[in-house]
Amino acid sequence: MNCQQPTVWQGANSVQERKDMKQFISLSDGSLQTKIVTRTAEFVSPKHPDKICDQISDAILDAYLAKDKHARVAVDVMAAHGTMYIAGEVTSSAKINVEKIARQYVGEDMKIIINIAKQSPEIARGVDIGGAGDQGIMVGYACAENDEYLPTEYVLARNLCQYIYNQYQFDGKTQITVEITYCNGIFVNAVIKHAVISWQNVAKNELEKLLEDWAENLPDNISLSTDYSYSINPAGDWSIGGFDADSGLTGRKIVVDNYGPRVPVGGGAFSGKDPSKVDRSAAYMARKIAVDYLRKYNANEVLVNISYALGRVEPVDAVAYIDGMAKQIAEYDLSPRGIIEALHLRKIKYVERAKWGHFPAKI
Repeated sequence: MNCQQPTVWQGANSVQERKDMKQFISLSDGSLQTKIVTRTAEFVSPKHPDKICDQISDAILDAYLAKDKHARVAVDVMAAHGTMYIAGEVTSSAKINVEKIARQYVGEDMKIIINIAKQSPEIARGVDIGGAGDQGIMVGYACAENDEYLPTEYVLARNLCQYIYNQYQFDGKTQITVEITYCNGIFVNAVIKHAVISWQNVAKNELEKLLEDWAENLPDNISLSTDYSYSINPAGDWSIGGFDADSGLTGRKIVVDNYGPRVPVGGGAFSGKDPSKVDRSAAYMARKIAVDYLRKYNANEVLVNISYALGRVEPVDAVAYIDGMAKQIAEYDLSPRGIIEALHLRKIKYVERAKWGHFPAKI
């Protein structure tokens, strides 16, 4: 197999330019290498129990940061069948009504138990000097498959979920399986092989119509396969959802919050954590670096790994894989304080990212 790198496309500066240059893609010896892969990703509605817990955790965080930008917050929520438990650690001069925030999402009938303590002084002594609040490996990713720099299957699953949710704001999930064609590593097109929709309080025939309408507006390089099929409410139409049917937990949809199953997950969950926690802040920075490098090097795909040790200011390691080639990251301040300042992480509204994914094209 010829494994030389593509040459002609290197002058392309945008996703659209690459699409326009597909017919010119060739290896240095003039050969073409085509690869077809099948990928699947899912997305969940903001009314899914896990996502409600994520939003409550981040709404609590936002409330603290609004009054105390240096608040240290790590709040998790678990709820099921009439009872919610809110626990974690908060060190802040601000006083907020945690229960009132939670009730904006679950109403008055839910029993709410709150158990929040201060951050451990043994952890705080490392954070006080600007060190990382935990160890871990944070992953960033970007690809040139679309203008959002996200995996195709992930974007399609999310967009279908948003399309349905805009009309029916209930608990639900979507899932898309695609067959993607790459030529010399460059995305060419994708065909949708199978779609899955499970949605509360919406009949199968109505979801079929919504899926049909959504599919009529796919991008030019996305189409339905000749053997396309779908599964809609495969266990039957359903009306018992949310916390009446299932438990919810902050951080349980970590793959949905990241990039889908194509990309490995390194650190912990995001929601409920202030930006001194590198689980969140360094993951956001890793995404920015991935996007920056994708543009700078006109790459097809960039994967970034940044690793930290508890209490250390600088990362243990920071490396980017640009179309598979490793590069040490040196031109960014990757200390927790440096990341917070560069990305303005004490000013954003985290609850918005808890709904539809944490990695927009611009960070």
